[in-house]
Parts: sequence; structure tokens; C-alpha cells
Amino acid sequence: MEITEVRIKLMEDNNERLLAFCSITFDDAFVIRDLKIIEGAKGSFVAMPSRKLTDRCPQCGCKNHLRARYCNQCGQKLDEDRATRDADGRAKLHADIAHPINSACREVVQSAIIKAYNEERERSKQPGYVSSYDELDEGPESYTSLIGDLNATKRAHSEGYRAHGAHSSRGAHSIRQPSEHDSPAPVSSRDDQSGEFGAGIL
Repeated sequence: MEITEVRIKLMEDNNERLLAFCSITFDDAFVIRDLKIIEGAKGSFVAMPSRKLTDRCPQCGCKNHLRARYCNQCGQKLDEDRATRDADGRAKLHADIAHPINSACREVVQSAIIKAYNEERERSKQPGYVSSYDELDEGPESYTSLIGDLNATKRAHSEGYRAHGAHSSRGAHSIRQPSEHDSPAPVSSRDDQSGEFGAGIL
């Protein structure tokens, strides 16, 4: 795979160690978001997206983060030193969601991200600078048409298949027009034709 895009979101200067968030795209087709660029003792490094590790309360079985001192459900006092530790004695509190599986891949990813970070810092000094990281929330315009094409293909191969409507940029479902194959909507005897808000509920 080839890294085709890296987007950086610089953090404010008051964040001592967290320098930026970033996303990385492979082959113009697969995006991983929420990687972090962190200032470490030996220089900047990239931290992969991760989730908090949890364990279960011995009394009620509720899940709690490993740093929790008391159970969120029953209030039972928890062992504060229950997290497993690495070879350096540091508690393992998070697990990577996505990560390279060998040092060569990690070096390629980290080099590309650090290079993009340095370039973004230079761009941020220019007037009218805007980060491109947040544009990923809108998604490419071709995504909706791609889903539409996939649904059309499924309809052609599956009799009676009704496709899920494509999402708009704000996440709402698009309105599907009824077809001649649809069953008529059931009519409730409680329907009120007044058109007022809440009509027909009671």
C-alpha cells in the first residue's frame, strides 16, 4: 500500500506534549483518523489511535477503566495497581485500535506524518491558514454516488431488495420515493386529519 495523503490538525501552544492530531490515507481508499503526534523525551513520535482498557468489578461485574478507584456501578473499592505493566514497569492502560505490525512499516508511517506535520507548521504561519483535517467530516462527494451504485447493483441481483437510502452530508436519510412495487401504507383509525402538531398520537 502507498500513503497518498496525510492531514494534520495542529494543537494550541498550551498543549505541552500533544502537538497535533492527524489522519492518514492509503491508496486513496482507506483512512485512519485520530493518530497523535506527541513530543517525547527523544523527540516527536506518532501514537496510534487507541481505546481505554477496562476490567470487571469483582463484586458486580461492571466494566471500569483500569485507572478507576471505585466501581462506577456499585461503588466497590478497586485495586489501584491491577493494570498489567510492560518491561519498563509502565502500566498498560490503552490498546491500539490500528497499528503497524513491524518496525519498517512504522518507520514509513511515522516519517510521512512527521514530514507533513513540519510542513503544516510552516503553512500555519501564512495569513488565512485553514486546517484541512476537519474537511474529512464531510466526506468525499463521490461516496454517496458510490453507495448508490452498489445499491443499484444489489437491486439488480436480488428480487424484492429495497436499498437503504444514501446519507446526506449531515447524516440524515434521503427521502425515497414510493414505487409501484411498494405496499400501501396502513391507515390508522386514530389518524387525525387536522394537521396540528401531535395530532393522532392519542
